[in-house]
Amino acid sequence: MARVLVVDDDAAVADVVVAYLERAGMETARATDGLAALTVAEASGLDAVVLDLMLPGLDGIEVCRRLRSEWPALPVIMLTARGEEDDRLLGLEAGADDYIVKPFSPRELVLRVQAVLRRTGVSMPMLLQDGVLALDPVAHRAWRDGGELQLTVREFELLRWFLAHPGAVHNRETLLREVWGWEVGDLSTVTVHVRRLREKIEPDPARPRLLVTVFGVGYRWDGKR
Repeated sequence: MARVLVVDDDAAVADVVVAYLERAGMETARATDGLAALTVAEASGLDAVVLDLMLPGLDGIEVCRRLRSEWPALPVIMLTARGEEDDRLLGLEAGADDYIVKPFSPRELVLRVQAVLRRTGVSMPMLLQDGVLALDPVAHRAWRDGGELQLTVREFELLRWFLAHPGAVHNRETLLREVWGWEVGDLSTVTVHVRRLREKIEPDPARPRLLVTVFGVGYRWDGKR
């Protein structure tokens, strides 16, 4: 599994980037400033870095230079609100492999991260799979027993979240935030979508074995176990 460091002092942006990368089957680490980013890079093997340009302490340009000096082959993607040509050129001259301007498309960001990983020889599985279920995050398609599932956007995102986080219990508040992007909302929305998703993926929706309820806590993906 590819390991990607996300460096951004804006928690909301970092949450979105991390969620989409993990849904695409990547492992993530996080840092909120330049020095912390270098510490994480030193302590753990990384396959790529998504790096904000404007950071407290060391800015993204200096962090990129130091990363490039220490790990010349490590891909770095700049993610920043500064989109002027001079800023882009400065980032690329510092060693960035790509440059994405905020506001950005999270799906495009995933595609660009996958592209730089492939160029460096990192194997990037396109499918999330569990037994007879398979999901392609980029093509936005899912299958069960080889037959394509007809999922709504939210059902697809919910299935993607669970496939990317097997064995972990998620309460409805977490799912509402991570899948819907809502900090506040009607929790019954999650309940209804879980029921509808079960109707499409479970052999017996009345007795779910894949997406199970942990009473009083939330839902857990048991999958093929």
